[in-house]
Amino acid sequence: MPKVVVTDYTFDSLDLETEILQPLGYEIVAWKEKRPPAELANLVADADAVITQFAPVNAEVIAAMTKARVIVRYGIGVDNVDLEAARAKGIPVCNVPDYCIDEVADQTLAFILGLTRQIVPNTQAFAAGGWRLAVPLASMKALRDQTVGVIGCGRIGREVLHRLLPFKCRTLAFDPMVSAEDIEHCGATLVTLDQLIGESDIVTLHCPSTPKTRRMMNRDVFGRMKQGAALVNVARGDLVDPAALREALESGQLGAAALDVFDPEPIPADDPIRKRDNVLLSAHIASTSVKAVRRLRETAARLVDRALSGAGAMNVVNGVPAVP
Repeated sequence: MPKVVVTDYTFDSLDLETEILQPLGYEIVAWKEKRPPAELANLVADADAVITQFAPVNAEVIAAMTKARVIVRYGIGVDNVDLEAARAKGIPVCNVPDYCIDEVADQTLAFILGLTRQIVPNTQAFAAGGWRLAVPLASMKALRDQTVGVIGCGRIGREVLHRLLPFKCRTLAFDPMVSAEDIEHCGATLVTLDQLIGESDIVTLHCPSTPKTRRMMNRDVFGRMKQGAALVNVARGDLVDPAALREALESGQLGAAALDVFDPEPIPADDPIRKRDNVLLSAHIASTSVKAVRRLRETAARLVDRALSGAGAMNVVNGVPAVP
């Protein structure tokens, strides 16, 4: 009986995966909480397939795999998996690239509107019994008067651009992998990263975590942004240097931020950013909806079956041939 190991999961149970895989003859072995690499190595040693969410499937863990024919990530990003180590062993790594596109794009717009219309401080003031504008008048902004810069224009970034169209704001985009024509179809202008950073009132991140993008938002970049600009990050926490972010917010160089992802996660309970009035926070939940999570889990299970049944792996992100 082929063994499918689930390294970690945040769902209530694995009922959906079980309904798909057990009737096909697969055994499922799962840990709920993510464990350190040394423990994971023992868990995956005899696995035929590995499904992972946030656990660190690094080179040590992959080296321990003696039978694995596929690694599937619950999600779009695969930064918790050592892609090169898997490629060297001939193990395809697969993701779910069409997961949560609308959810994350919606969350981005909610964050942008929350910042420009000061939804949270005004709600809090009202709940406390007030009947007044809770922030300085200059903090209340119309999105139409803003320039929004989108860094990363894959599926989610383009959906964000489409959602911004009715608000009639100026939109700039940066993505070295996307053509100017594709960006124009989204109603935006393709520019250099320097131009986007220097001209945007709001910068929103939609790129993967890679060696080139990690800490891309650092002291130097914050210093080149417009005074009082805002940052939105619903992509990956390590795109932003957390110390530089705190400094920029404290100095006023950065006027506001809205963050669904952090580095590290969860954000420490004593992190001062939790108490800032000009920061909106959510706990890495932008991707969630009943429909999205169901699709994610069902797709992950079916990707495993395709790879193990000989039909060929799909959504391979590390260059290993789909059919060994």
